[in-house]
Amino acid sequence: MGTLQALLDLTGRVALVTGGSRGLGFQVAEALGEFGARVVVVARKQGEIDTAVASLRQSGYAADGIAADLGQGGHAELVEEIAAKYGRLDILVNNAGATWGEAAEDHSLDGWNKVIDLNLTGLFRLTQAAAKRCFIPQGKGVVVNVASIEALQAHHPSMIGTAAYNASKGAVLSLSRALAAEWGPRNIRVNALAPGYFPSKMTGSTLDAAGDRLIDNTPLGKLGGADDLKGAALLLASDAGAHITGQVIVVDGGMTVI
Repeated sequence: MGTLQALLDLTGRVALVTGGSRGLGFQVAEALGEFGARVVVVARKQGEIDTAVASLRQSGYAADGIAADLGQGGHAELVEEIAAKYGRLDILVNNAGATWGEAAEDHSLDGWNKVIDLNLTGLFRLTQAAAKRCFIPQGKGVVVNVASIEALQAHHPSMIGTAAYNASKGAVLSLSRALAAEWGPRNIRVNALAPGYFPSKMTGSTLDAAGDRLIDNTPLGKLGGADDLKGAALLLASDAGAHITGQVIVVDGGMTVI
């Protein structure tokens, strides 16, 4: 095995991917599984988990699934379940998220809380539990937080507002830097991905309304594809990214540069 292949190799490592049953989370799960990690997919719906795990296993990857609503708690219990079953947790990919479209002046508190509870509070509590139970005792760990280009820019005013989503994803970037600084001496790396527009259940209504314009505003002239997040995720999760922490990689086809 060559040097770079060895750096990318995840054999023997356990990776938890939240929101991993479909969309970007599933894409990341595929990448980590292909390079040898045992992937534990977490999502709310057991049926979607079963489908995702079956697909990963059919590809020859080691995969399991756990149903959990990370906006409702149970974070420490989830980490404990994984640690008890596999003896370790090496990689945490925080991908689970929610959005809420509403004009800022009318934005409901229920909508705000739903988004913040999952995208920020739940993310922090799960990361905290993973660090305390596994990463710090092991002397090593990796966190990859899936943020969004919505952390770096706002919607055009002709589009429906997503104030809570934007705020939560901006906070995820700030939190990633804070944890990277605090936990760096513990050999825990924390980074973020900021995807642009990929076809998904979450982006469906936005792409239906403004997809052509968004593509026109993207230098590469296309939406994100089924493999486009894999390379960046693998880099951050593996030893190939061993000297990268507190950073964000934008994967948006160039949308945010113009």
